Order: sequence, then C-alpha cells, then structure tokens
Amino acid sequence: MEEILPPLKEFIVDYCNRYKIHKVDPHSLNLDTSIDLDLDIFDIEIDLFLADFAEQFNIDPSKFSWYKYGYPKGSTRVKVIKLMFGYNTTWVKQLAQYCYTPKFKVRNLQDAVKTGKLV
Repeated sequence: MEEILPPLKEFIVDYCNRYKIHKVDPHSLNLDTSIDLDLDIFDIEIDLFLADFAEQFNIDPSKFSWYKYGYPKGSTRVKVIKLMFGYNTTWVKQLAQYCYTPKFKVRNLQDAVKTGKLV
C-alpha cells in the first residue's frame, strides 16, 4: 500500500494546526483521507489551502478546475452528526459519507506533488 509522502503529511498537519481547522493525527492520514469531509476544509478555506499547497510544493495550478471534482461546500447535516457523535467511530464516518460525498482526497495532492501539476 502506498504511503503519503512525509513532506505532504507534515504540510497538512501544520496547515490544520496553524489555522485551527481540525486537530489532525498524523498517523490517521492516508491517501483516501478526504480534505473536505475528514479534515473539514471546504468553501473558501479549500481555495486558500490549495494556494498554500501549490506555493509550498512549487505546483502549477493553472490547469486545475473544480469541474472535475465538484466544488466542496460542506454539509450542515454532517456538521450536526460530527457535533453530536464525534468523528472517531466507523459508523459515524459511514453515515457522514452517506450524507455527503467527499470531493477531494489526499491522493490528488500526492499525485500533484509527483507530477508537478494540480489537475
């Protein structure tokens, strides 16, 4: 199984801690971690996240478009579920994914780091 590149993992954890978005356990991050659902980065925050990502890793974001993924807007229903039950158990994660389809994953960022282009 492919692992996340250490600089990418460090960037995600540092970004979330710096902007107090969501407490991230570095050991829980994997390539299928959703940026919008698991890390709670969506709306304008995801645009800022991608700008910082492109700057730090010297990625060309000129060809990137949300049309491929769908713009991550978040979900009030998922926010309520997370507040009531937390987001640690498997059944809560499955329920959240049922209510909201994740749009953007760490795998997309890792592919951008490897190729030098965010597509």
